[in-house]
Amino acid sequence: MRIVVSGGAGFLGSHLCEALLRRGDAVVCLDNFSTGRPENVAHLRKFPAFEILRADMSVAVDVHGPVDAVAHLASPASPPDYLRMPLQTLAAGSRGTENALELARRNNARFVLASTSEVYGDPAVHPQDEEYWGNVNPVGPRSVYDEAKRYAEAVTLAYRRSLGIDVGIVRIFNTYGPHMRPRDGRVVSSFITQALSGEPLTVYGDGKQTRSLCYVSDLVRGLVAMLGSSETGPVNLGNPEEWTVADLAELVLDITGSHSEIQHHPLPTDDPVRRCPVITRAQERLGWHPEVPVADGMRRTVEWFRNRLRDDVAEAVSGTGYPNRH
Repeated sequence: MRIVVSGGAGFLGSHLCEALLRRGDAVVCLDNFSTGRPENVAHLRKFPAFEILRADMSVAVDVHGPVDAVAHLASPASPPDYLRMPLQTLAAGSRGTENALELARRNNARFVLASTSEVYGDPAVHPQDEEYWGNVNPVGPRSVYDEAKRYAEAVTLAYRRSLGIDVGIVRIFNTYGPHMRPRDGRVVSSFITQALSGEPLTVYGDGKQTRSLCYVSDLVRGLVAMLGSSETGPVNLGNPEEWTVADLAELVLDITGSHSEIQHHPLPTDDPVRRCPVITRAQERLGWHPEVPVADGMRRTVEWFRNRLRDDVAEAVSGTGYPNRH
């Protein structure tokens, strides 16, 4: 298959590109590099079947040659990013999704939308299955991401109902692993970066709020399964094992061996208190479930961050990195 991955240089996108290439697919990676990074996919250039194009999905995009499937992942996804780029985030979810759907329509291709558990907002139902409509504040600061994804789901199903496009929707819960950006505002990357740097770990609220963390290789298996299916969804992809934020902080301190203290800060507006997926639909329709325990995945992620920090220090000392360090 020849598969287009929008947002392919991002955290999830880069892993998806690699998984598809390693199973023998041709991959066209589209990214405007607003949050994606060229280094995430630099190692993929050795694959002859890999193409990378700088492209903004909110502008009409055309890909020459046949396209068998489109995986639409392009969007700022961490709170600091979408709060810094609210209009771009809304555009990625609206015009960007429409343009990706048009690319699929022109090629009679399978289309998979990477939606999010954020469509459930601060849920009044726990755990969350796909029948739950959510509890989203449409005018809150997080709405630029939440509502963009809710619109993306709506337009995806409208294309199916009106034009017969083969579409699928996955709702992705918290995912972690290599290629996350340090200090991107997500709990895992923030805790690991702070612990390795000897800084206090920032816990918002009392730390009793929960997250359900899925290791990136597991999540990508779910995306690949969705691409190869005829399932419409929406389908939750996530790990139903809940961790409190406070327990995650302690786990990171234990794995890193850090003596950083924990500091508590006020909980951000509309930050969800509990988040946990029901994955029965994914198990029954995709044969998918997560396999990597959180502690194991966290050790792999810490090691990746540790190596990255070591490389950054080496670059700074040699003078090859940080061009604005003075």
